[in-house]
Formats: sequence, C-alpha cells, structure tokens
Amino acid sequence: MTLKFCPPFKDQGEVVASWGEAQLIRYLDGKTELRGGSVQDRAEAREWMSLFRHEAVVGDERGRRG
Repeated sequence: MTLKFCPPFKDQGEVVASWGEAQLIRYLDGKTELRGGSVQDRAEAREWMSLFRHEAVVGDERGRRG
C-alpha cells in the first residue's frame, strides 16, 4: 500500500467584498476579517456591513473584533 503525500492545506480566505483597498475576507471556518484600506475605506465597509451583514462578527488584521 502506498501513501501519497498531501501538503498541508492553508485557508487563505475568499474576498467577499471590497471598498477601495479594504477587503472583507471570509474563511472556511466561517470567520470574517476586514483587511487593509484607509480609515475612510474601512468606515465605508463598516457602514455597508451594518446594513447588509449585520449578523456578522468581523475581526481586523490585528486580531481585534469590532
């Protein structure tokens, strides 16, 4: 019996939406993250999320929730 080597899988996420340079990333485990962008881009993203993804808990790249 031969075993084939499978490299470890790394979940890099999927871009759900973007505002300027800010990106909303969704991972396979259901977590979401807001990554990059200026202060204005992130403000627009949070406004959009408050209207359309109000049930989501979104972290940022620094690991904070907000």
